[in-house]
Amino acid sequence: MVEYGKSFLPLRVVFKCFRGEKPVWQKGKHLKKNLTIKDLPDSEKPYEKFLKYGAEKLSDAELLAVIIKAGARGLKVTEVAQNFLNVRERSLLNLYAMPYEEMKNITGIGKVKAIQLKCIAELSERMAETRYRREVKLNDPASVARYYMERLRHKDQEHVIIALFNAKCRLIDDNDLAVGSATAACVTPREIFAYALSHHAVNIILLHNHPSGLPTPSKEDDALTALVCECGHMLQIALSDHIIIGDHKYYSYREQEKIF
Repeated sequence: MVEYGKSFLPLRVVFKCFRGEKPVWQKGKHLKKNLTIKDLPDSEKPYEKFLKYGAEKLSDAELLAVIIKAGARGLKVTEVAQNFLNVRERSLLNLYAMPYEEMKNITGIGKVKAIQLKCIAELSERMAETRYRREVKLNDPASVARYYMERLRHKDQEHVIIALFNAKCRLIDDNDLAVGSATAACVTPREIFAYALSHHAVNIILLHNHPSGLPTPSKEDDALTALVCECGHMLQIALSDHIIIGDHKYYSYREQEKIF
């Protein structure tokens, strides 16, 4: 050890100073830099693994690591990604389930990465909708449910959507009419048909989600469906279906022969 003022420095640090290298200190200890993908061993680099095997061979943590790019102090980027996956839903569903305010507080994520991850979640929903839009058919509840599944199945509150169809039975527009609690959302026939009339719809389909994941209709769902059907007959705007979205499950009033 070499004396320096009232403290002692290791010889290796002194030699580094002579070579022009600047040691980094924090309370007498070296700072650990944020570990990026470049700092990982070749066997752990997701870029190299992608080029060799393809994206389908990357784990969930490795896919996220490509987006996150840099680790936190003392943590590899893949470890930051794994920590992200280990909370809440303990899966990639955290991209949907975790609010931005919570996400940005995870070590190694922060504001910018949280924004990027939430945008990726939104992109995935829009990609799913785009993929199925051409397949949406008024008389095919399964095609409608597929189209709205990704938009609705991750919500932790009930959302009511109206889907509008023209005289050729093609989807022309949709709109979120109401957002409620975890168990209910209120919407009136007046709101439903005001929107339908303003967009010259000929047929409509109502959709809402059940955050529980179970699409079984409630008595309130049955009552709303009957009332909207009655109003639709008077206004000559047919309610073709009311679809309840669960987690990869749906309930169709038309399929159950409760709408004619």
